[in-house]
Amino acid sequence: MSDAGEWQVARRRKGAARRAKTPQVAPSCQEPLDTGKTVQRIREAVSELRCEDFWQQWREQLQMAGFPSTPAVDGQDTEVPTEQQESDVERDGGTRPELECVCYGLGSFSSCVSARYQLAMLLLLLETQQIPLKDCCVYDPVFSSGEREVLGELGLTVLSENEEGKRLTNRPTLFYLMHCGKALYNNLLWRNWSTDTLPLLIIIGNSFSGILDRMIDRELQRDYSYIVQAVAVCEERALPCPSRLLDVFNDTAVITFPPSSLNKLPQSTWAEPPEPQYLHCSDLEIILKEKPR
Repeated sequence: MSDAGEWQVARRRKGAARRAKTPQVAPSCQEPLDTGKTVQRIREAVSELRCEDFWQQWREQLQMAGFPSTPAVDGQDTEVPTEQQESDVERDGGTRPELECVCYGLGSFSSCVSARYQLAMLLLLLETQQIPLKDCCVYDPVFSSGEREVLGELGLTVLSENEEGKRLTNRPTLFYLMHCGKALYNNLLWRNWSTDTLPLLIIIGNSFSGILDRMIDRELQRDYSYIVQAVAVCEERALPCPSRLLDVFNDTAVITFPPSSLNKLPQSTWAEPPEPQYLHCSDLEIILKEKPR
């Protein structure tokens, strides 16, 4: 979209999939960022997405994936909770399951329109799922100091360390990984590779089955074995994307791991999973953390 606020139609050939963002190192010399103006642009993008037809479809797919239904936001219609849903809430002590959120690989949202709208969608998800902004951790090594200031102004928690996706979770967590490198997904799966922790993950990002369709099987088995195994036990729900937003939300799915599905894999699968090494990857698609000197 141009600064004037009009969408540019994406010119992508039919059926083409979105590649992961190319890792870039933040430049050492940066012009000062107008924090107030940038925050305003992001909030305007949130308002714009909220009025899009496909957003309601996202909400329906997310609810089917296990997200709780939420009250109306700014006059938007929501489904009235059923008696069973209300009973479930009462049984759980009258509160909804609390979600945390982690966002990796957002990109430079001050200069990239796609990244700005991906950030706006993240804020919209946090709003509708009632996840406190402070409970959403964000990180990308390309963030400038000005962008980190903007994220703090929005209320998000900016991580200071490059976790390379290797975050172990102990509570239900939404991982927002829009167009991230395959290694980031693979690392996240490895770190949570157990029948206890995988069901706690809800991933919004690239379709795993789409990744398999686009790669050579030999390379997948060698470098991204956790993604390969996850496809057999996860549930994917494709999230719709209008043609004009292909560069922003193409090939996006919500991915969950039902406990009953994990039994499809042999018990030996879960025993001491080896950490991914990526020794043969010439294009890793993620920025690794700096090693101690």
